[in-house]
Amino acid sequence: MANIVAIVGRPNVGKSTLFNRLIERKKAIMDNESGVTRDRHYGYGEWTGKHFTVIDTGGYVTGSDDVFEEAIRKQVREALEEASVVLFMVDCFDGLTGLDKDFAKVVRGMKKPVLVVANKADNTARAYMTGEFYGLGLGEVFAISSANGSGTGELLDEVVSHFDSDDDENPDEGIPKIAILGRPNAGKSSFLNTLLGKERSIVTDVAGTTRDAIDSRYNQFGKEFILIDTAGIRKKSKVKEDLEFYSVLRAIQSLQDADVCVVMVDATRGLEAQDLNIIGLAHKYSKGVMIMINKWDLIKKDNQTVNKYKKEISQKLGEMHYIPVVFASVLTKQRIFKAIELAIEIYQNRIRKVPTSALNDILLKEIERFPPPAIKGKYIKIKYVTQLPTHTPAFAFFCNLPQYIKPPYKRFLENKIRKNFTFDGIPLKLFFRRK
Repeated sequence: MANIVAIVGRPNVGKSTLFNRLIERKKAIMDNESGVTRDRHYGYGEWTGKHFTVIDTGGYVTGSDDVFEEAIRKQVREALEEASVVLFMVDCFDGLTGLDKDFAKVVRGMKKPVLVVANKADNTARAYMTGEFYGLGLGEVFAISSANGSGTGELLDEVVSHFDSDDDENPDEGIPKIAILGRPNAGKSSFLNTLLGKERSIVTDVAGTTRDAIDSRYNQFGKEFILIDTAGIRKKSKVKEDLEFYSVLRAIQSLQDADVCVVMVDATRGLEAQDLNIIGLAHKYSKGVMIMINKWDLIKKDNQTVNKYKKEISQKLGEMHYIPVVFASVLTKQRIFKAIELAIEIYQNRIRKVPTSALNDILLKEIERFPPPAIKGKYIKIKYVTQLPTHTPAFAFFCNLPQYIKPPYKRFLENKIRKNFTFDGIPLKLFFRRK
């Protein structure tokens, strides 16, 4: 069984700060406002050669008027069920609260090792204040400061002593990553939950419900990959609070980490400027891209609707016309598996390597038929083509006068590569070098 460490507790005790420290990167958003984390959040940690999965959870509350309260409690319970060791976090500064006592009853019902972690013990005086947490009746209390790391070594020694087996270093290494991006309320979290068949991300009508980027393992068509649900990305001028600013940063970080970006668009709003910005970013970072038009069930249709919509999208995309489009509805489950199948195809296109002989056989004939236009009486001769050993598809054309090849001819060559070899959804790079 995998080694899983769940960090739980009431809001604002420093769970996300500890999570980031254990996985050694800033993955979870931290803020002094309570209730920043809502969904379960996974990362990988290592201590004394033992590897484990860490789960960060939202703050557990009862009796507040927060619309997310019940959903967060459900996420926390799921994390507790998955865990092999539970870190129950409390706050030295606030002391033992009623919420801590209530939550201790939930944790006590678990037949699992529970370690009480008293956070914010930044100095000796604060560390002495941890004594009252023994009143929870959950055994030893570990005084730590997740902000500066003091005390976390002793805590981790205890954590790894409860592991039966040794885990993989990073089980996600080498698995394709598909990021679901788009504006707020396009239906990204609902899409993820429908694919997984369970509530992985909290869904409400409130725009901006998802704040962190949420990774989930997914198995379909005999392949395993990681789906990343991200926060909605809005225009900079519309982002008013720090929290949303960090959410947008995390979403862009996920775009950079992903292999394929599924850009979700609300059919009732069409492809807007902000959607084009997201697509442009994916193009700039040489990611595989596809557009998923969601809420297609809400559009009044005749036999021309799809063609009209596609034409409009194509005009807006301009030179990014290589991006395929799927019309779907997460609510009615229409074409959602076709969408994920397309994302996998795009991933295959991104890692495709075309043999040099096949490239030369086809492209040199096309070039002979339509050679590059002569410049100042000089004729350009392209002798040889090869695919470069890069992460994303790039091709080198060797010729006598590379400096004279103009953009229209580059586009002609790119279109011939696309026509003869499948690179749907993938930006291509072409280089011209002196032979």
